[in-house]
Amino acid sequence: MSKSKIAVMIYAAGVTDPGKVRPANEDAFVIADMSMDSAAATSRGPRFSVGSRGVLLAFSDGMGGAEAGEVASALVLESLREHLDDSCKASDIMDSVKCAVEAANHDVVVSAREPGHEGMGATLVAVVVHRALAHIACVGDSRVYLIRDNDIRQLTKDQSYVEVLIEAGIITREQALTSPYRNVILQAMGRRDAVTVGLVRLAMRRGDVFLLCSDGLSNKVADDELLQVVRNGPSHEQACSRLVELANPRGGEDNITVVIAEVAGLELAEVSSSESVTGTIEAVQEFDPSKAGQPG
Repeated sequence: MSKSKIAVMIYAAGVTDPGKVRPANEDAFVIADMSMDSAAATSRGPRFSVGSRGVLLAFSDGMGGAEAGEVASALVLESLREHLDDSCKASDIMDSVKCAVEAANHDVVVSAREPGHEGMGATLVAVVVHRALAHIACVGDSRVYLIRDNDIRQLTKDQSYVEVLIEAGIITREQALTSPYRNVILQAMGRRDAVTVGLVRLAMRRGDVFLLCSDGLSNKVADDELLQVVRNGPSHEQACSRLVELANPRGGEDNITVVIAEVAGLELAEVSSSESVTGTIEAVQEFDPSKAGQPG
């Protein structure tokens, strides 16, 4: 195997749970090696070697009623992967990710016109790891966190009404957790013909951990708790299960999904005490709430 195929590795696991109230699970996630679609079993969990096409980590939270929500989230991920694999051949990986998300949105819009699918939609967060960079996309209010050493940082920005209120100084983040508007999102896959994809590029460091999750988790478990559970492991699978176990007794009103992925390998620089996390994050495209129309 060539050096390029072993220079970066990902240890990843995911868990999804219907919660305590919902009759069905409308969440869906995928962990996929875009080059070979295989993983090796290790004591640290499934291991993917990052090949020439990268590794995809993605999560989608469906909406629109049980069946339609399940259809929407599954279609978002299936379409995203298909367009990443076949349709988007841009030399820049971020351009490919943006193109694939927009194409997936179109596919959901078309499907939502079918009987029984009316009004369906879904959130999406996706991380495409390619060599030493992570290309991150967001539509809606699902989240991607970065854990580096003992720091946790939200890489995506919630495309939600309460986020607008927080940034305007009208409410605090603590108040947002109980706001009657906390479930109002301003954009979703399949709700309109066009989406503005939030895009972030990250220069990864050895040992970085990505945590992708639904609001069923982030609304119930604080950031510092997420950090401690991931750091205490002992495996990513066990950490995923532990986070679900924390969220469910706190209400469990929504489906709960979490994906944890750690990167390793010689191509990645080691974490430096003189380098800030912010210095490795680049906002490529931001969502503008003023252009979102009515909340979705």
